[in-house]
Amino acid sequence: MTSYEKVMRTLNGEDPSSAGRQMWLLPWTFDHYKKEHDAIKEKYPDDIVHIGASFKTPPVMVKGDPYEVGQFVDDWGCVFTNVHKGIIGEVRTPLVKDEDWEDVDNVHIPYEWLTFDVEEVNKNCVLYGKDKFKLSGACPRPFERLQFIRGSENFYVDLMLRPEKMMTFIKKMHEFYCELLEKWAKTDVDGLTFMDDWGSQNSLLINPALWREMFKPLYKDYIDIAHSHGKKAFMHSDGYILDIYPDLIELGLDAVNSQIFCMGVENLAPFKGKITFWGEMDRQHLLVEGTPEEIEKAVEKVYNTLWDHGKCIAQCEFGPGAKPENVEAVYRAWERLTSR
Repeated sequence: MTSYEKVMRTLNGEDPSSAGRQMWLLPWTFDHYKKEHDAIKEKYPDDIVHIGASFKTPPVMVKGDPYEVGQFVDDWGCVFTNVHKGIIGEVRTPLVKDEDWEDVDNVHIPYEWLTFDVEEVNKNCVLYGKDKFKLSGACPRPFERLQFIRGSENFYVDLMLRPEKMMTFIKKMHEFYCELLEKWAKTDVDGLTFMDDWGSQNSLLINPALWREMFKPLYKDYIDIAHSHGKKAFMHSDGYILDIYPDLIELGLDAVNSQIFCMGVENLAPFKGKITFWGEMDRQHLLVEGTPEEIEKAVEKVYNTLWDHGKCIAQCEFGPGAKPENVEAVYRAWERLTSR
């Protein structure tokens, strides 16, 4: 069974030969544990890969390196300050400072992204993932982007006041994201991705009713674009997002990457078989502080609670603080529990 077949059977709940695998990492990993990372990847190779592309029109705003200490300007003009090498920094000064968004022209929507080379993407699908399950290089993130532009506290206030120019910008940004996903959906990738970190440690960052009013329709469009082109839809969101799980299922989302240990694995049991749990293992505590034996027990808990003839992907983030032996234990446990 190829990686593609394994992941498709996982998503469809059709008894894959074993759980599909994917490891996430940052440059931090290579700075600290390159040898260990390479050994784990050789033993447990990814079944899911992300396909990148170059742009025929180069980004005009980008300056610096997002993973180096110092400042980095991204494609939208947002300035990130980073104090730790190998991870991503944060925005400290918003682009839009006016409460009525009168200075919204400070924001550059990166239409250069629409010039990505389709032929190159399709070649990369063969070169890097002929037998793999391939995800798009594009990843819309409307909620987070609006926070980068305006600052989180300011934007939460704006969500209540709804300044006209902000609402106009959200519509314009969403149209851009939809156009980008439409173009990616016409390539040879197997799935489209989008993300937004919606949760704090124990609740949604905004009222669920406001989420349903403002952001659920955006995600519906992204998922509909994927499905209308025969692609799967994958979403990532950190934090406690239990309140919107039913909504994501209603929208037809195929797979969600979320912090299932933050929410409590047992609390997700009602959604077993209704959506694919695209990971993840607890990177706040277990991967950093736990033992391989504790990791194996944690994977067993996920398997016993959420596995349903598939519907779980063995995704794990090898990020800051994670112990290599714990990351390896994640994949060893999934292989033991699901191989047939």
